[in-house]
Amino acid sequence: MLALNQKTEWTIPGPQTLPLIGRTLNVIKFGKDCIGYSNQLFSTYGNVVSLAASGGTNIYSPDTDCPGTILAYGPEIIRQVTNQHHIYHKRPLSGTLYRQKDKSKRTQPLNNFGVGLFGVNEEAHLQQRKLMMPAFHKHKVESYRDDMVAMTQYEIDQLLIDKSCEISQLMQRLTLRIATKTLFGEDINLVDNTAGELIQEVLNCQRSSFIKLFPFDVPGLDFHRYLNLLAEYETKIKTIIAEKRAKGSNDNDVLSMLIQARDEESGHPLSEAELIAHTGVIFLAGHETTANALTWTIFLLSQYPQVIGDLVNELDSVLHGEPPKIEQLEQLPLLDRVIKESMRVLASVPWNGRVTSQTTELGGYELPKGTEVFVSIYHTHHMAEIYPDPEAFKPERWETIDPSIYEYNPFSSGPRLCLGATFAKMEIKIILAMLLQSFRWEYINNQKIDRAGVISIKPKYGLSMMVRPQDHEFNQGVGNVEGNIRENVKLC
Repeated sequence: MLALNQKTEWTIPGPQTLPLIGRTLNVIKFGKDCIGYSNQLFSTYGNVVSLAASGGTNIYSPDTDCPGTILAYGPEIIRQVTNQHHIYHKRPLSGTLYRQKDKSKRTQPLNNFGVGLFGVNEEAHLQQRKLMMPAFHKHKVESYRDDMVAMTQYEIDQLLIDKSCEISQLMQRLTLRIATKTLFGEDINLVDNTAGELIQEVLNCQRSSFIKLFPFDVPGLDFHRYLNLLAEYETKIKTIIAEKRAKGSNDNDVLSMLIQARDEESGHPLSEAELIAHTGVIFLAGHETTANALTWTIFLLSQYPQVIGDLVNELDSVLHGEPPKIEQLEQLPLLDRVIKESMRVLASVPWNGRVTSQTTELGGYELPKGTEVFVSIYHTHHMAEIYPDPEAFKPERWETIDPSIYEYNPFSSGPRLCLGATFAKMEIKIILAMLLQSFRWEYINNQKIDRAGVISIKPKYGLSMMVRPQDHEFNQGVGNVEGNIRENVKLC
């Protein structure tokens, strides 16, 4: 047993670094292309690797004494990390910016933004999660079907035949509308500045490469604008909460259900701060990841004409051009296989980030307390021993395989299994079914498709498609894809 003042030695293998700037360069490489850089590290050092040989890196943890960052993958790694709830803690989605929360009155909103279930652990997490679960019950989720259909139809009606469409922007816009309506009860078309739009602006600002380097509340700096947006969002959400409480009715949105929720033992409701924290995290965890999953799925289908042909035939035979009803979603097995395979090949959420609450062992290495652990869902999904020919897009593989939750892990597992998984899967199915019946989405050749992002992976330069009438000419637009996406999936 370690003495109280004795630090655990850092033994996890990784690349040597240059003096002074070496660790920073490794962090920059990871941020620039987390999949490509981790491919190199895993191929050199194995399935548990340090971002820097001597530790000392810090990407995600707001703790000031973070000893380093490790990357790891594989079903056993996923099993250990997701099931040992008391050891592998979550941290707020604001990451290292969370350290600024008590610096001034203007930084106070950081106590709530991106926190929610990501800011509590062990028993506190289980208690909060239990309060939230009724809002994500299957029957409650199904009640959002009509909103999803109406908003998808609205976007379909705006599209023009034989014109290009930036598909990732379309998906961002559509999922933003759905998330805002189902979470807050606000319609983007009717409200000038919705809570959902404000969260998106905060998130976009948080991605700035300078905001962490210069977290100073000075006009002209990104951090100053970030705090302005946080204040505007907090004021907005407090107003919505007050209006819903005053009205006393239980509207058909998640926030209304959370306001009505009561602890079984104490009878206490969620506080205003907890409501702000939870709704922000639900939005952040669901909206953009779903948009990216939809974008990648349509891209993959555009490059696999036989798959899209069979899928459109299935949709036509069951739905006859109409939006899917709830009961019809279970009658579309190929649609289900296509979505599973897309989320395997191009995982929109490639990493599950945790921080160790105590010294522990993982993959044969001792991890000091406070170690950042990034578990790669992407690399686990590309293990050939689980998925033969892993870079191939083969929805038919799901007719014969039944991987464990640790082998196929798009929604995590254990006590932190994604609350919104049922919602996301239904949303993706409805949107795809409607878009694919309405149009043929033709890839515009010779675009450079590079992956970008860490929390969620998207096309770096966007992804343009031609909107064609659904003429079943699925061989059009196949091939001539450029960019590093070709490392992720086999393409013509």
